[in-house]
Amino acid sequence: MDILSRMEEFILLSVWKLQEEAYGLEIRQYLSDLTGQELSVGAVYVPLKRLKKRGYLESWDSEPTEERGGRSKRFYKLTQKGIGALQQVKTVQENAWSNLPDIGFDWAPAKS
Repeated sequence: MDILSRMEEFILLSVWKLQEEAYGLEIRQYLSDLTGQELSVGAVYVPLKRLKKRGYLESWDSEPTEERGGRSKRFYKLTQKGIGALQQVKTVQENAWSNLPDIGFDWAPAKS
């Protein structure tokens, strides 16, 4: 089983959530909003590159735009392998969180 890191999982989920707007800057902003932390460029682009290399994402470049000084945006889309990886992560997490004993301290996992 090829286990995703938490950041890889969040990036794949971000690409899924953003759909046609899934490019580097938007992914980074979405993740920053989601986590409440300002993420570095490398924290997003390094895993994006790794996920593409592993076959979980595909990418393409837009036409250059004036607003970006003539540069293109690189867009991302989940592949079937990426969708399968997310399904696997979800199943593993659900299994890991199910039937946990109460640890006290007035805390228990949320009921699904």
